[in-house]
Amino acid sequence: MKAIVANDFGPLDQLVYADWPEPKAEGHTVVIDAEQIGVNFPDGLLVQGLYQMKPPVPFVPGMEVAGRVSAVGEKVTRYKVGDRVGAVSSLGAYAEKVAAPESAVMPLPDGISGEDACAMMCGYGTSHYALKQRGQLKAGETLCVLGASGATGVAAVQIGKAMGAKVIGVASTEDKRRVAKDAGADIVLGYDNLKDELKAATGGAGVDVAFDPVGGEAFDALSRSMGWGGRLLVVGFASGTIPKLPVNLTLVKSYSVVGVFWGAFTQKEPAAYADNMKELLGWLMSGKVKPVIEGVYPLSDAATVLTRVLGRGSTGKIILKP
Repeated sequence: MKAIVANDFGPLDQLVYADWPEPKAEGHTVVIDAEQIGVNFPDGLLVQGLYQMKPPVPFVPGMEVAGRVSAVGEKVTRYKVGDRVGAVSSLGAYAEKVAAPESAVMPLPDGISGEDACAMMCGYGTSHYALKQRGQLKAGETLCVLGASGATGVAAVQIGKAMGAKVIGVASTEDKRRVAKDAGADIVLGYDNLKDELKAATGGAGVDVAFDPVGGEAFDALSRSMGWGGRLLVVGFASGTIPKLPVNLTLVKSYSVVGVFWGAFTQKEPAAYADNMKELLGWLMSGKVKPVIEGVYPLSDAATVLTRVLGRGSTGKIILKP
């Protein structure tokens, strides 16, 4: 089969579209013929050796896939050949066939497209976990979302609205702010003078929950814009700069800084993860959330697509197709 292969850690343009051994269905393994493959920011970090985990090389990156089951291991009980499913795995999704443990596979209703299913898994899954379990967002609270036009940002805006919050979306350009507004943000702001803009937008009360996948100077502005008892969610560092926190600010405003690591959550709390996905898919079916799919590209274009994603040049979700 064909796959995107990282022969070593390094620049994205060193990824190759090449032959790779087909996965085998053994034990609890489900093999899926990929129809849609989700692209995520961490995929590019992993390839460059900049992510929390470093797999042995060579490897196939990619975490999300939607398609049809083509084979099952002898211990698989919930799926059969031909079933339409989605799956999350730490590696291996940028390929024509993808293996995943049965526990990481979910059935896909006919009313959900493969593109939307991929968006639901990592992007919406991360944002939902962040706002529900980590941020404990409540109806009527004010949520500030940085990177509000990206895959997780759009998800956080829509989920925030579904949970009853007032949502402030922050994005770098007019076009990106339009994406955030269309996603449901009540107020959209740029990064210039963000501290003052947030003060004005909240009437001086500050932000109850902040969703930050950006880091850098934007985090510095957020750290000075939190309301009493707020929760500042550390999701990622798309800016490339890991900020430092003036901890005296957390003391005087009594707010919390909370880490969000969705991948570990799915492994350590599988029951809560399953409940989250049920809720998300229900919201998708009812129209409360709707992923923004920027485009669908050939699997062979993965290096080019990842370069744009890591350069913060994309909006919404990007899909690869074998």
